[in-house]
Amino acid sequence: MSKAKRQRMVALVLILSIIAIDQTIKMAVKTGMYMHQSIHVTDWFYLFFTENNGMAFGWECFDKFFLTSFRIIFVVLIGVYMFRAIRRGISWGYLVCLSFVLAGAAGNIIDCVFYGLIFNNPPAPMVAEFVPFGTGYSSLFLGRVVDMFYFPLVEWNWPLWMPLWGGEHFIFFSPIFNFADAAISCGIIALLLFYRNKLSK
Repeated sequence: MSKAKRQRMVALVLILSIIAIDQTIKMAVKTGMYMHQSIHVTDWFYLFFTENNGMAFGWECFDKFFLTSFRIIFVVLIGVYMFRAIRRGISWGYLVCLSFVLAGAAGNIIDCVFYGLIFNNPPAPMVAEFVPFGTGYSSLFLGRVVDMFYFPLVEWNWPLWMPLWGGEHFIFFSPIFNFADAAISCGIIALLLFYRNKLSK
């Protein structure tokens, strides 16, 4: 088997594995926890069920339909780029990084495209259930992304004398994210650290 074929196979297995892990976690949280339920794992790690309409880590910057469409286009472009790069000869590390980014983006696309069609949205403390396709809480492309990982590593109160933030409570790291977000972040960070020369071409 040629190197290109091996790389295509490895990339496919890696992408499908990340998506499968991401969706397994999300569906377990979605059907096993009610909205904003928190499970204390350690003092610096919680499972905290929330959903968002926006980008990674709960940021909301763009219209939902635009964001979902952008994600789909982004995944298609990365897929085409990876296929061409494999044919030209690509390093294994670069392939893994791109696979992480593509898989993470695809995992969140699944939430946006389908979750509104297949899940209901009951009030707490009830948990969501699967419903017949098309009878869920929203329509195609307008589903919400499931987040659950919360790492409040350090927190403190700013001193009262400090301008702007005096007396406010600060938490590091406060964003709540999912496995797909982590895959995207790891892939992008590794690309920036080790493959900046390839990205600038």
